[in-house]
Amino acid sequence: MLNSPHPIVVEGAFLTLHYRLSAEDGRDIVSTFADNPATLQLGAGQLSPALEARLLGLAEGARCVFELAPEEAFGPRNPDLVQRVSIATLRQHSSEDATYAVGDLVDFAAPSGGRFAGVLLELGEDDALFDFNHPLAGRPVTFEVNIIGIL
Repeated sequence: MLNSPHPIVVEGAFLTLHYRLSAEDGRDIVSTFADNPATLQLGAGQLSPALEARLLGLAEGARCVFELAPEEAFGPRNPDLVQRVSIATLRQHSSEDATYAVGDLVDFAAPSGGRFAGVLLELGEDDALFDFNHPLAGRPVTFEVNIIGIL
């Protein structure tokens, strides 16, 4: 009796999986391996397109490790995303009791109504310098995945 082939990951598939993203120093950025696995739908924006592309064609039960260059992972660093924000604007779009220190990841409301976050690089009397690049932009990452189930 022949065994039926394992299902494979296709666009739009629902997956149950464990995954880990780690930095070039081996430090985990996010990992589900010690907890419950993640359940997600490919193409729903829960993983970046580059990570989803690595999953396509994998069979149920597969365990793989992928090395992603910065351009594939979170993109290159964009110097235009390092910007000064006036303290008045920062206070206007932050909570009233907010305090800031260099190195903080600051999340505040944008004038357009959305939200954005940046790492505080410098804090002056009149303005603050923020880096609005993704914290992993310009850095390679390792993506490890264990496909548990495919629907």
